[in-house]
Amino acid sequence: MFEFIIWISLALIAASSLLLMIRLIKGPSVPDRAISLDAIGINLVGITAIMSIVLDTSAFLDIILLIGILAFIGTVSIAKFLEKGEIIENDRNNQ
Repeated sequence: MFEFIIWISLALIAASSLLLMIRLIKGPSVPDRAISLDAIGINLVGITAIMSIVLDTSAFLDIILLIGILAFIGTVSIAKFLEKGEIIENDRNNQ
């Protein structure tokens, strides 16, 4: 029974990722696309965690942390770009 629930949850997260991919492509605005990209990263962490449970290993824990950190950095950089129009600021104008 537990294995059935695991596979159902994996299928639901995969379906959610597919719908988020559609939102990423067709999104009405750029912030909607940024949010869907962040949610895809969260779903990727969930899929990796479920596959770690299915395969009965803890080898994927480092990968889960890496995906989470990269998704967070990507979301912060997209938000900064949407707010200011640039990711890395140049201080040439202040000198």
